[in-house]
Amino acid sequence: MKILTPAGLTESRGYAHGVSCDGTLVFVSGQIGWNDARAFTASDIAGQVRQALTNVVRVLAVASARPHHIARMTWYVTDKQAYLAAQNDIGVAYREVIGRHYPAMSVVEVRALLEDAALVEIEATAVVPR
Repeated sequence: MKILTPAGLTESRGYAHGVSCDGTLVFVSGQIGWNDARAFTASDIAGQVRQALTNVVRVLAVASARPHHIARMTWYVTDKQAYLAAQNDIGVAYREVIGRHYPAMSVVEVRALLEDAALVEIEATAVVPR
């Protein structure tokens, strides 16, 4: 996997501007912050991010993929201000679950998610080297 940083573009922090890779693609659908029983154990965004990321990693494992194989993530949040206010706690959760691997990422504020209690939904694309 090669991180793409164009000359002159502001240095990214916590994500990559682009990623190129070769291998088997693994697409992880949007994961939310509930557990195996479909219960939310956290009512705050950082706690739900931790569980959603854990769910992403569990899906990756089925395809023999690991967090460092993630090439792209899209995060959907229901409250931009809550996301910004919790950035430090979200960063801690991210590093504990994913590590210090920062793929191409987008964060989008949405009006609502399908599950009323969900504050975040995270989808990922990973590439497992050949």
